[in-house]
Amino acid sequence: MKEETITKIKEETDSWQYMQELPETWQGFTLDREPVIGKDKYDLYRYVNEEWHKSAIIYFHEETHEYKVRLKIGLIEFCCIEFITGSLTVFEELLKAQFEQTLHDMAEFNPDALSSIVRDKKILTWQAGLELPAEIEGFSLFIRPQEPVKINNGSYIVIDYVNFALESSFTVYYNIYRDEFFAEARIWNIPDVSYEFDASDLAELEEKLRSRMTARLQQVRGWAEEQARKEQEKA
Repeated sequence: MKEETITKIKEETDSWQYMQELPETWQGFTLDREPVIGKDKYDLYRYVNEEWHKSAIIYFHEETHEYKVRLKIGLIEFCCIEFITGSLTVFEELLKAQFEQTLHDMAEFNPDALSSIVRDKKILTWQAGLELPAEIEGFSLFIRPQEPVKINNGSYIVIDYVNFALESSFTVYYNIYRDEFFAEARIWNIPDVSYEFDASDLAELEEKLRSRMTARLQQVRGWAEEQARKEQEKA
């Protein structure tokens, strides 16, 4: 990050009263005030719950010169478009109006936040979704179809199997604009896209999960473990 950008952010936020008066705990999350400066992001502060594997990060994005909020749920990070602005004054207004609800919806599933399209797709009552194993091939069911998580660009996380020790996962999404299901894996948090789970409805998705998910999880775990072994050999 450019030094002039860092200076600008510090000048704007050093006397930011809103940030100074933040509660230490909020909706089950704990405040971490330690700033983190990355390649193009300046994290001002974050609310974290390590046990839930969830956090909300308030930051400045150098690429767009805007203040933003990004959420991390499991291994997946995404920007909340509702908070994007180039003005710190406007940003404060947005945070005051919406941030507590954002934390609440991360802490506790809020069905009112779902699109009617997701409801009409019958994802929440999908029988195969209700019967998904809690543990499989070393992965834990972190997000289930009964409680889908809205991210951005019209997509919802429907299924998320995660191995946090390996920082690897298998995730199924539904996009309301394309009306389709799709999936991706993460190996040590690096996305690995596959089109073999693309489906237009739950019946098609169910068949593909039944015939292919176990093998995909075995593949992801194998790749992650192999990468870990290579890193250990280098050390």
